[in-house]
Amino acid sequence: MDYPLTFAIFLSIQLVLLLAQADQSPLIYSFCGQNGNYTTGSTYQTNLNSLLGSLSSTGNDNGYGFYSSSVGADSDKVNAFGLCRGDVKADDCESCVRQASDPLRKACPVQKEAIIWYDYCMLRYSNESLYGTVTTIPAVFLSNVQNVTSPEEFNRQLKILLEGLITEAAAGGTDRKFALGTNTTASLVKIYGLAQCSPDLSPEECTQCLNAGLGKIPLYSYGKIGGNAVVPSCILRYEVYNFFYPTGEAPSPSPQLETPASPPPPPPSGKKDTSHNVITAVTVIVSLILIALAIWIYLRFWKTKRPPEEVDEIMSAEALQFEFESIRVATNNFAEANKLGRGGFGAVYRGRLWNEEEIAVKRLSRDSAQGDIEFKNEVLLVAKLQHRNLVRLLGFCLERNERLLVYEFVPNASLDHFIFDPIKREQLDWDIRYKIIVGIARGLLYLHEDSRLRIIHRDLKASNILLDAEMNPKIADFGMARLFNIDQTQGETSRVVGTYGYMAPEYVMRGHFSVKSDVYSFGVLVLEIVSGQKNSSFCHDGNLEDLLGYAWNSWREGTSSNMIDPMLRTGSRSEVVRCIHIGLLCVQQSISDRPNMAAVMQMLTSNSVDLPVPSQPAFFMYNQGIGSSSDMSLGFESYSGLTGSDQSKTHSAHERIQAADPGYGRPI
Repeated sequence: MDYPLTFAIFLSIQLVLLLAQADQSPLIYSFCGQNGNYTTGSTYQTNLNSLLGSLSSTGNDNGYGFYSSSVGADSDKVNAFGLCRGDVKADDCESCVRQASDPLRKACPVQKEAIIWYDYCMLRYSNESLYGTVTTIPAVFLSNVQNVTSPEEFNRQLKILLEGLITEAAAGGTDRKFALGTNTTASLVKIYGLAQCSPDLSPEECTQCLNAGLGKIPLYSYGKIGGNAVVPSCILRYEVYNFFYPTGEAPSPSPQLETPASPPPPPPSGKKDTSHNVITAVTVIVSLILIALAIWIYLRFWKTKRPPEEVDEIMSAEALQFEFESIRVATNNFAEANKLGRGGFGAVYRGRLWNEEEIAVKRLSRDSAQGDIEFKNEVLLVAKLQHRNLVRLLGFCLERNERLLVYEFVPNASLDHFIFDPIKREQLDWDIRYKIIVGIARGLLYLHEDSRLRIIHRDLKASNILLDAEMNPKIADFGMARLFNIDQTQGETSRVVGTYGYMAPEYVMRGHFSVKSDVYSFGVLVLEIVSGQKNSSFCHDGNLEDLLGYAWNSWREGTSSNMIDPMLRTGSRSEVVRCIHIGLLCVQQSISDRPNMAAVMQMLTSNSVDLPVPSQPAFFMYNQGIGSSSDMSLGFESYSGLTGSDQSKTHSAHERIQAADPGYGRPI
């Protein structure tokens, strides 16, 4: 069989069918979830087919284009949502939801969770509950390619329009939350806007969802004549042409398209055969063009066997790319007053979007040898990591020789601003400190075992732990090593990056890193949180000592409570001492003796788990009155089993650290 020709004919037929359906709602995007797969012929598949087949006719909850239903029980239960734009007529809404089911099943043939968006409707199903839940992932951000002539004035009027629509939509009842409106700029440019939430959301949830979209529009669509933010729970859109469903006012043509010429007059009587021949000729020519196009598409894409998920990732990467101008405006041209700090990878600036939402922008150093495509792919991977104890990466910018990363803004700065401050750390009682310890452990466990990437942080320290408004910890900079494409192979690196005092000895000395390197850093961090003092400048009874060494000696002598921060006047002493014990297990010299983060989580959350006896910490120095572990050469020389040649290597390692991270030890 001639597969290319067969494929070309098939594709040309599909294209002809698409042309015949040009008046239907255009496809925006489809996404297959990560909640597992079902098997062919399973009960889940049977329930899914039954649900999607009947949703448009039986699941309309309110008559306003919102369809909600479920089939099955327990692990075989399928939940489905269908939602039409509020301005779409009932018959067209039902047709859109019904016709969306087949493309969705073809796009996601075995996934238990999927979503598809058309211009007029959305269809979604999942093995998890959907009703009454705000869902903002996946997110699709679209923008028109054309620019406005006066962006500042345009954005002022656009903000007024969209904020009003958000308020109106959120105030809607349980039948629908939808609003349409227009506004006009001083230069008489008319802006059309739309805001809509799933009606099962509360007014507060709807406002939250739409405001998140409002915050992204200037990032993705700054100065553009149109933009669209689409997430499962809400949509927000604006254009300078009338994109509303045609009811009263006739839609204006899109500015991206030329206005079609007026149709020719009907042919004179007796010319029917000539007209038919012309139509036939045009049809043949169009078909030949479509076949040629299909063959080109086959040769260009099909023969490379490019997997569908790769196409999705490239599309997603483009959606994550922000306009440089929007970031420049948000940070007031990277003003010094907005600088939050600086580390080895670059400076971080605070930014404020037009809806008052705040962001943090990391302006990366320009010394990375990584190409733009590789950088985009790394950003995409890191952006897909979603965990409550990780700082969320919103996107990136690659313009004007700049590499910018846009993060959520975390209001309470970093842990070091609290735990090492003699006044502020009084705010951290034991309950808060314990919550921080457990949260960091959860975040690390996700990076090491539960995420799709298995990321080793390599620079876990107090300044890379950010605290949100409720003092929940969020690990920052967890993708930096990947994004900078450090020269590494099989767990070894020729460029050591990190902060001395937190780095495991095998990493500093030989460049060997693993998940156990992060475990070591976590152990140091736990001991710092308990004591309220830095590992590099631990002080007891007025004497400068080594934190790890003091913790080890105290544990052996049964006096661990001596190293507890005096500010901790309340809380369970036994729980604090248990955390010291866990910290010592994490900083053991032998890599194999250190627990992994799954075991650490069990130790932290279950008192029934017996703790093994720790061995001597790495970098432990017997107190000889000659300084602390901040003296790198002394710390290495007391490392057990270190030969003379190895000792000489430690000094070059120290030089490599300073060169790799000149800002180490400073807040990021």
